[in-house]
Amino acid sequence: MKAMRQNDRWRWLTAGAVTVCLLAFTLLIGLLGWQGIRAFWPQSLALYSLQQPEAGMTRLLGETVSYHDHYAAPELASGFVHRYVIKTGNRDWAAPDFRVLYSQTALAVTYPADAMVVQRRMGGSAYGWFDGLREGTEMLTARNPNALLAQRLHQVHQIQHQISHLRRVEMARINRQLETLVHQASDEKLSQRELSQNQANQAALQRQLSLLGQRLSALQLESQRDYLLLRDVQGEQHAIPLTQVVAAWYPNALSSKGKIQHTLQQMWHFVSDSPADGGSEGSVFPAIFGTVLMVLLMSVIVMPLGVIAAVWLHEYAGRNALTRMVRIAVVNLAGVPSIVYGVFGLGFFIWLVGGTIDQLFYAQALPGPTFGTPGLLWASLTLALLTLPVVIVATEEGLSRIPETLRQGSLALGATQWETLWRVVLPLAVPAMLTGLILAVARAAGETAPLMLVGVVKMAPELPVDAVFPYLHLDRKFMHLGFQIYDLAFQSPNVEADRPLVYATALLLVMIILSLNLLAMALRHRLRERYRLLVH
Repeated sequence: MKAMRQNDRWRWLTAGAVTVCLLAFTLLIGLLGWQGIRAFWPQSLALYSLQQPEAGMTRLLGETVSYHDHYAAPELASGFVHRYVIKTGNRDWAAPDFRVLYSQTALAVTYPADAMVVQRRMGGSAYGWFDGLREGTEMLTARNPNALLAQRLHQVHQIQHQISHLRRVEMARINRQLETLVHQASDEKLSQRELSQNQANQAALQRQLSLLGQRLSALQLESQRDYLLLRDVQGEQHAIPLTQVVAAWYPNALSSKGKIQHTLQQMWHFVSDSPADGGSEGSVFPAIFGTVLMVLLMSVIVMPLGVIAAVWLHEYAGRNALTRMVRIAVVNLAGVPSIVYGVFGLGFFIWLVGGTIDQLFYAQALPGPTFGTPGLLWASLTLALLTLPVVIVATEEGLSRIPETLRQGSLALGATQWETLWRVVLPLAVPAMLTGLILAVARAAGETAPLMLVGVVKMAPELPVDAVFPYLHLDRKFMHLGFQIYDLAFQSPNVEADRPLVYATALLLVMIILSLNLLAMALRHRLRERYRLLVH
């Protein structure tokens, strides 16, 4: 009875610990979601009018970030004043775009239905009143100016996509072909006929490149001819090129359904647009793509190495001083700070291995480095090295749980040790291997410090994958959600404005890690059920 009571206490303690962990995770997701939704939900625009003793009459148009009573001085009638934090936008016209107001008198606050928010690609949001559209020096007139604005915005966005396609696909393909021809022309073994053919091909590609350049210039001129005229709260009119406008809306006139639709559109823009394509400052698609691609490459590298090392330690090496030293080293490597791995990756993978590859295979490109510079390959290898101990330990524990009778029975039936390992032991250890993969993905996807040394950048001009051979470019730098969070939180010139984006990006990173882990867990469960009968 005493043992049962003790077991019951341990069961309740375990259940309580699990409940606390689930509650903490739920609260984390709730906090990130609640704070992050502010980046997408259309906030109402308030027009403040107040009389200040020193500044006189003040008018501000913006979003109310916070409002509370603030203790001012005991000589005042109440001792308190009203403190308002207002996001006024228009950073490049009337910086800063956050204002703090103190007032003892009642404010005149209205919510004009015709107040407009203009989401720009650079410089944050602009607030004011729509004064019309201008094409070059001519004013555009229409029965429905808002419909005309939406139509022109759609046309400009289409042109920008064409420009991006020309730069990323067409011109990149021709430039790559030119590089190949120039490299071939440097070969002294070419005959005069082959050299002439090479020069003719280069000339043809140069003509194609020139035509594409002319088309690109024409598209750029066409996209830059339209302007949106916005009148600010002071009555000054500003011309905003439509190439800088992502979207425009009237938040005070939106219904509840319209606000939900707008929020979903903003969230889609957040996860699908690319700053390299002229997207707004808050777009994270390249960071999502870089994070997932790096984790996949890391998994492809670390799983074979970790499984081979674990199989050697458990099945072949035996128990001796060497294996004890190796196990101690593996356990100690799991506790090494991640930044140390970043320094090692910079020195060994990039400077030594990458520099050697450049000297052997890309000598014609020197002194410009090809692989001797931070990139996707070196980041994946660094994180594979960082997570290797986790995979080794998890796989070895899975191998140790397989009954020895299964191995003996296989050998007794005439199978070799390799056949026993391949057909009996490893299939049963797959769930343990996937457990190691889950732990590795959870750690690698959230790492930031080592990646800053081996390949992650704030803004990558191109994705590591494109339509140009060899399609996957392991030498390119990439963007990462963890670094995006760090940059928005600590390196942004306007931290207050970007704070909701920090929460939204953090939530996105957590959800990506959770999705990858759930995928691996589902596969592990399926394999565990398949081999359950063999174990028992």
